[in-house]
Amino acid sequence: MTEATGIVGEFLALKEETDADILAMQCGDFYEFFADDAELVADELDLKVSQKSSHGSKYPMAGVPVDDLTPYVSALVERGYRVAVADQHETADGHAREITRVVTPGTHLATGDASAQHLAAVVRHDGGRGADGETYGLAVADVTTGRFQVTQLDDADVSAVLTELYTFSPAEVLPGPELRNDDDFLAQLDERSEAAVSLHATESFAPGRARHRVREQFGAETLESVGIADDDAAIAAAGAVLSYVEETGVGTLAAVTRLQAYGAREHVSLDATTQRNLELTETMQGDSSGSLFATVDHTVTAAGGRLLKRWLQRPRRERGELVRRQSAVAALTREAMAREAIRETLADGYDLERLAARATSGSADARDLRAIEDTLGLLSAVADAVAETERLADSPLADVLATVDREGAADLAAELDTALVPDPPGTVTQGGLFSRGYDDDLDDLIEEHEAALEWLETLPDREKERTGITHLSVDRNKTDGYYIQVGKSETDQAPDAYEEIKTLKNSKRYTIPELDERERDVLRLEERRHEMEHDLFERLRERVAAHAALLQDVGRALAEVDALASLAVHAVENDWTRPELTDDGRLDIEAGRHPVVEQTTEFVPNDLEMRPDERDFLVVTGPNMSGKSTYMRQNALITLLAQTGSFVPARSATVGLVDGIYTRVGALDELAQGRSTFMVEMQELSNILHSATEDSLIILDEVGRGTATFDGISIAWAAVEYISTRIHAKTLFATHYHELTSLGESLPNVQNVHVAADERDGDVTFMRTVREGPTNRSYGVHVADLAGVPEPVVDRSREVLDRLRDDKAIEVRGAESGDEGTTQAVFDLSSGQFSGASADGGDETDQVATDGAADQLDPSTEDVLEELSDLDVNETPPVELMAKVKQWQDNLDEA
Repeated sequence: MTEATGIVGEFLALKEETDADILAMQCGDFYEFFADDAELVADELDLKVSQKSSHGSKYPMAGVPVDDLTPYVSALVERGYRVAVADQHETADGHAREITRVVTPGTHLATGDASAQHLAAVVRHDGGRGADGETYGLAVADVTTGRFQVTQLDDADVSAVLTELYTFSPAEVLPGPELRNDDDFLAQLDERSEAAVSLHATESFAPGRARHRVREQFGAETLESVGIADDDAAIAAAGAVLSYVEETGVGTLAAVTRLQAYGAREHVSLDATTQRNLELTETMQGDSSGSLFATVDHTVTAAGGRLLKRWLQRPRRERGELVRRQSAVAALTREAMAREAIRETLADGYDLERLAARATSGSADARDLRAIEDTLGLLSAVADAVAETERLADSPLADVLATVDREGAADLAAELDTALVPDPPGTVTQGGLFSRGYDDDLDDLIEEHEAALEWLETLPDREKERTGITHLSVDRNKTDGYYIQVGKSETDQAPDAYEEIKTLKNSKRYTIPELDERERDVLRLEERRHEMEHDLFERLRERVAAHAALLQDVGRALAEVDALASLAVHAVENDWTRPELTDDGRLDIEAGRHPVVEQTTEFVPNDLEMRPDERDFLVVTGPNMSGKSTYMRQNALITLLAQTGSFVPARSATVGLVDGIYTRVGALDELAQGRSTFMVEMQELSNILHSATEDSLIILDEVGRGTATFDGISIAWAAVEYISTRIHAKTLFATHYHELTSLGESLPNVQNVHVAADERDGDVTFMRTVREGPTNRSYGVHVADLAGVPEPVVDRSREVLDRLRDDKAIEVRGAESGDEGTTQAVFDLSSGQFSGASADGGDETDQVATDGAADQLDPSTEDVLEELSDLDVNETPPVELMAKVKQWQDNLDEA
């Protein structure tokens, strides 16, 4: 293929310099895409493709206007592409182009989503302080707000680090050198997250370089002061993130002013399965509406909404911090007028954290700076509202605002207010940005410019008076500059000094020497004014960027006030109560409700009582659709809400702090990963059994239902024993295996509860009430009827169920009329199998086999049958019975 030259050659050469997926290269007023990039962008964004000739070859070409690049880049980045941008700049020889930035999913500033935009790096080091596992370092940055967090997990496994990573919902992940070729890690990351995976230079993860980079960004003593000086894996991850952000050229590093180190064990463990099952931020169907966050979110600012979502996804374990939030919420619930006044004030604000990042990146315009001024001005109003209300002034809400430099914020707001006009233009290159009195030299230049413009504006009236021409005007365009236009009917009156420059259908255009001179003056003054205003604006923006930490402080304080007020609003509107937080492991809830379900139905409240070692494992039985799953989830959500600092939907609640919430509620086939429903179920159970501790809360719904009955009962039985005797976690275990209820008689900490139902004259009413003790009915046929299963099927189901319960033969319907006799079977509840039956309904077990088979039984089978016939099922303990069944199965398998 002939080598491209010219514009196409320059594009292809720049493309070779970057590992980005797509290159957008500025060519005058457009950003152009060539070759494969043009076809890719055209397919993704529905752009028109044309052809560009270069050195005898044609190349696909597509383009977008310079001013429209951002939305197109946003669309590409949201699809997971990394987009390099090559800008054009003037040189002594004309112009040149170079790549100025690479926009990636984790470094995209112009996101339209109010949610956090996290970039994460994960590093694995062998050994470490952990005795058995490996050491993982995790660094997470939100470049849109400047928030930067790091942690190190010692003696951890892949599941633990992915659980921690999942709570941030990263847009992009940088795996360290030890992980980028780990197929298992990458597969699990792909399964649990929608993050784009990018490979960053190996040397950026090197301990020495990373340590130097972190100290360079945050200060020489920062690692020691935040307590991670010896955490090499965490430092390596942090250094890689900083290096990546710098190399992409987004220019936001100046907004990353603080390094926040945290311990993974400071937060409640919520793995991906639990967040999905509890529908924290989206429903099982992927909708945000109907999630817990959507239900409790009454925030009036984007930053407040982000913070509230973070609290829900990362509940705290520290009692002191939770009590602080509770006290602030309590004060706000009792001061309705002040609360609403504060929220009304906050609603006029903008996202200071993101505006700070835009200022440091050099992308903030005059409207952004005016938004900063407006929002800084709200701080005093909010602080005054808190100070003037005694109950709020005495609450932790006052402490939230006391940490902010109010004087510094007021000074910066005053400077911006003095500098900028109230409604500045959206561009910083066309002037009209600054108020009079801000800069004397600019004021002088503006006066001179306006005087020249005034001469031009009054020229038509003067010329009409001088020439007597009535249809005369003065205008300007890019082609002709300033001109005098005279209507066709009066062109013969044009003075000789009028020099014709263009003839139109209904008029002619002229110029005069004085107009040409004045035009040159105006253009010269405009250029000087625009340059001066642009220089002044850049200096002003740099001063704002220097106050990035202040802007972040104010933004985060206002966000916290907003989030706390949101929780207060929901508590008041829904009659929620303040839970008591304890360290003794108790979970006592009186009249608890599901926080989401109660919004759409008349909810029946229920109690829950759990105590360590005495009553920490509840087997929950009851009919299908009776509310078992809702009951379990509502108690998990009440626990979670309590550990965000929120009030909870209950009459009263005492919540023992937990270190993790683990759920297994239903399952879906994941055939693309080669995993059936039952395999997914078992993997989720395995994760729980490996991860939960005595301080955890476990929700298990229908363990073992995806396989054969005996296998399922055996797994569920063993899981109950393991959790209740070894882990000792608070556990709610729903099941239709009623055999498991007998464990409450043998294990002292296992108790039974059931969801009540009332059956009268064949009609079943679900009471939605949880009561003590077990139940032995599931009412599955009734649920089939409710679901609209055809009446013949439902009626036949009832007949079969009745005969099964009575150990009677079941006639298999559908036999052809010519067949002799009737095919019947009896289900043996003790063996779990069907046997043949005589025409009169009697058992004919010996006649089921083919002719002569009964006489040919091997000795092992005969031994099993003999033991079975001698066994008294009613007198045999369940554990012993299960053991015998297992032994018989083994004997028959060996026979």
